[in-house]
Amino acid sequence: MGCTALDPTMTARDQALFLNDKMPEGLFAGVGVDQSRVAWRLSPEPFWLSPQTYAAIEQLGPDLLKFYRALASLYQRSARGTAPAFIAEYLDIGKPESMIKLGRQNRFKGEIPGVIRPDLILTDGGFIASELDSVPGGMGFVGAMAHAYCELGYDTVGDREGMLDGLAAMLAATAGNASPTTAMVVSQEANDYRAELIWLAGAMNARGLGATYVCRPEEIVFTEDALFVRLPDGEEKKIDILYRNFELFDLLNVPKQDLMLYAARHNRVKMTPPPKAHLEEKLAFALLHHPALAKLWRAELGDAMARLQTIFPQTWILDPRPLPPQAAVVGLQAAGEPVYAWDQLVSLGKSERDYVVKPSGFSELAWGSRGVKVANDLTKEDWQLTLDDALASYPKTPYILQRFHKGKRVRVPYFDRKTDDIATLDGRVRLCPYYFVEGDGVKLGGILATIAPADKRLIHGMSDAVMSPCSVREGGY
Repeated sequence: MGCTALDPTMTARDQALFLNDKMPEGLFAGVGVDQSRVAWRLSPEPFWLSPQTYAAIEQLGPDLLKFYRALASLYQRSARGTAPAFIAEYLDIGKPESMIKLGRQNRFKGEIPGVIRPDLILTDGGFIASELDSVPGGMGFVGAMAHAYCELGYDTVGDREGMLDGLAAMLAATAGNASPTTAMVVSQEANDYRAELIWLAGAMNARGLGATYVCRPEEIVFTEDALFVRLPDGEEKKIDILYRNFELFDLLNVPKQDLMLYAARHNRVKMTPPPKAHLEEKLAFALLHHPALAKLWRAELGDAMARLQTIFPQTWILDPRPLPPQAAVVGLQAAGEPVYAWDQLVSLGKSERDYVVKPSGFSELAWGSRGVKVANDLTKEDWQLTLDDALASYPKTPYILQRFHKGKRVRVPYFDRKTDDIATLDGRVRLCPYYFVEGDGVKLGGILATIAPADKRLIHGMSDAVMSPCSVREGGY
């Protein structure tokens, strides 16, 4: 479906007001405290990417697919004893034995997340992937914005229906069924994403892309033969796919989780993302950079290894166990000296602390920028406390130390509600491309740009950020 021709008589202010009226109410409830129709700063145009940046993002999708498959393979080999034991040891740290056994089951052996979303920080030298998210929010948000900007006349990455078509293709491939019935199960912890998923399901159903329902865990009905979703009118529909919109760390708080997992283990339903917590650890970046694993990664990744090592920042696991006297932390220096004990980092001045500290994955602090500390924002006392707390959390919750890369300064127009006119935001941008896995390939469905004010150190959805879909043109970023 093509987009409307851009109306040359509309001012930028007219365009912003048009978009405001087209956005579904409450679409992204997780932004700020304002629950109005648009709770973020709205730009009258998409965020413009250069053809070069777009090409690099397109290339990244297949590389990330290889990475997930390689990580799953190396984990299984490590667990069997045919790869270094520390791979599985680190990826399993802090998880209950039941979760580890679940992730190792043959039933899920070859499965990886069906949606891959990296967080890319645009820098002066390209972009850096600060992390990967396999249970991402934003799919309905980006889809709805693509529709609205298309009505205004802008072709966005993935086109008007890219998010819908990409998700539908992934679900069909997962189910082995061209028209599957899907239940998108949203936990209380993830409730902020319910509205956008309701929009997404409604848009998919309107286009005849299978049958998709958004439900609470309590609305899943179990039988020995299948799972069903109970609809508001009381009717029960047999489902082919359970789309897991809840985090594994929160599993014990999800009603009927044991019945959903039983059905998935016994192939009564397909679950995506699969319940494999080891694929959701940020410390996997540290494993990719580990020199002792270089040969294994190279065999799995081929040419993609060098590209991923450039895009994934240097990362170290904050493991408090003492090193042998002759050992040092590979690739890490403090004041020009090799680091052989973490307390050497404490004396670094602010200008030397280009790092972030964050929990690796299996924790309520490991998503939405919770638990993230930017080292050169901290006083010396707070920096020491951050390191001490992170090290003390091991092995219950492993933390990582990651090289911090400052975002490139960008300037984008937005509608200022206070002046009722267009203003310019000086900010830094995070790009979130959505790749949908379909067989041996991935499809790029769309890209969300989040532009936070330049004085904000962490870029995430917030009421004073501009959020918009991306388009491509010469002269873009």
